Amino acid sequence: MQRAAAFVALALLAACGGDRPAAVAPAALALRSAPVELRDVELSASAEAVVEAVNQSTVSSQIAGRIVDIRFDVGDRVKKGDVIARIDERAASQVVAASEAQVRSAEATLTNARAQYERSRALLAQKFISQAALDKSEADFRAAESQMKAMLAGAGQAATERSFATIVAPYGGVVSARFVQLGEMASPGKPIMTGFDPSSLRVTATVASSLVPAIQASGKALVEIPSAQRWVEGKSITVVPSADPRTHSTEVRIDLPADITGVFPGVFARAHFVTGRAARLMVPRDAVVHRGELTAVYVLGDAGAPQLRQLRLGTVADERGIEVLAGLKPGERVALDPVKAGMATAGAS
Repeated sequence: MQRAAAFVALALLAACGGDRPAAVAPAALALRSAPVELRDVELSASAEAVVEAVNQSTVSSQIAGRIVDIRFDVGDRVKKGDVIARIDERAASQVVAASEAQVRSAEATLTNARAQYERSRALLAQKFISQAALDKSEADFRAAESQMKAMLAGAGQAATERSFATIVAPYGGVVSARFVQLGEMASPGKPIMTGFDPSSLRVTATVASSLVPAIQASGKALVEIPSAQRWVEGKSITVVPSADPRTHSTEVRIDLPADITGVFPGVFARAHFVTGRAARLMVPRDAVVHRGELTAVYVLGDAGAPQLRQLRLGTVADERGIEVLAGLKPGERVALDPVKAGMATAGAS
């Protein structure tokens, strides 16, 4: 009797096991998914752009001499006023010493000329010299004064040129290029280093001039940086008040937040300028898979099994998703991991 009951129980278990879904179901149930939504989104006009530094400059030498000290290299952070390089200043120091000696000589000449002029005035009052002699004494005094001023200006110029031997950073930033090596000769105008301020970046794009009124009215733009896989909202928009008469296009600049990281000048970007709002059918970006010329998503059926379905995308996009023109309906769920969904589909076949 007990054996019969055990046999019946085993038969029931076998029957229940036969009703289980296909082997793909556990993998399908583990797939992350999201619904296709009809939601109110911002309409935008996109344009290719490039990241620029608002403050970027190349520091060059202003005097000739051998480079005796280099304190920073590419990638180093520099504070405003930091010494980035030094040029041998011995020749400049000798020029300063010579100028100071000339100043002392001119000062002595001026003192003697002033004393002679004062004596001539006194002698003229006593009728011992003529007016012409006094005029000559005064002329010598004025000439000595002018010579003294010239010597002082020359000494100041020499001191200023000596200060050029110490090259300092005009503002805080990051060194992006170094053009000299220790021991090389510097000459006036020769580049030393290039740097930029990472806290003041912007994106520059060129758009059709017909879009400028809508861009100015909204005052909002999103910046897509594909290399960093990031979307950033611009702080402000500046429309350059000129247009290219050949292409009828206008340059627009978007200031990026000061705390942005991982973005550098020259990086490719896409500027999405907001021009209005409307309801659009949106699919998550992570769900879209591209295979050659095929654009598709894995749609999860009623049983949870993923099925590859081709679709046509629109131009409206944001950081959450992209517009669907054909191939999906609101409420359908799509797999957020196309690779895993494809493996589950292959395992079920």
